[in-house]
Amino acid sequence: MQRSKRLYNSWVPWLGLLPFFIFGLAFELMPLLTTIRSSLTSKGQLTFEFYRQAMDPLFLRSFSNTLKLSTNTALLGVVFGTIVAYAIITTRNKFLQNVLIALSDVSTNFGGAPLAFAFIVILGSTGVITLLLKEIGIHLYPNFRIYSISGLTIAYLYFQLPLMILLIIPSLLGLKREWHEAAINLGASTFQYWVRVALPILFPSLLSGFLLLFANSFGAYATAWTLTGSDVDLITIRIAALIRGEVQLAPELADALSIISLLVMLACVIGYTWLSNRTRKGKA
Repeated sequence: MQRSKRLYNSWVPWLGLLPFFIFGLAFELMPLLTTIRSSLTSKGQLTFEFYRQAMDPLFLRSFSNTLKLSTNTALLGVVFGTIVAYAIITTRNKFLQNVLIALSDVSTNFGGAPLAFAFIVILGSTGVITLLLKEIGIHLYPNFRIYSISGLTIAYLYFQLPLMILLIIPSLLGLKREWHEAAINLGASTFQYWVRVALPILFPSLLSGFLLLFANSFGAYATAWTLTGSDVDLITIRIAALIRGEVQLAPELADALSIISLLVMLACVIGYTWLSNRTRKGKA
């Protein structure tokens, strides 16, 4: 009787997770395996031809543009996100602090086509801010275009910056006031405290945040396509064009490019996980 009860108690929790496993198998693992098989087979035979085609200068330029955009938005997100996060946790107004954290949480999940349309309404050629600046003699266009790589960088920062805020706040809260006081008592300035004490402690968290922001930007598609169309040559847009057949229909080549992109993002996620675990162990 006791043995049957133990078996029942050990298996029931796993049955509760069964829908999750089915969902993961159907919508994550199976599509991944199908994509890998499609990128490695041609007419039923194993081939690496699609990966050779992926090394074409045309696609390498797309990867290069995506890497540059992801690096820039990740760096800007880390720098400004950390500064804003520190301002949030040091404010004495708890209500304002909670509001700003909640706003960051909402902004992180706001992206895709709605975000692109919002920036078109605000900073487009006839956008609200564009027209207001024009009234006071500041002409954004044609020197600036929201439909360019610079405009896309601004749009990406809308969800990159709040994501970094949420990621770095726990690490900033882990900085003890006694460390700052001890550094000041030993003759260090506030600048020296941040350079020699705080930033080295925060470095794993900052680097892990950068990796996650990089992967978040690298895989973004809807915002880029809605805002710039094919004007900005990104790998996600290039993959979509190969699947839709706008220039040429080559789903197998698109699958090969997707697998390469997944490997880049997988490396970022692994690095983020490793650094996060290291940070948590250091605080334990």
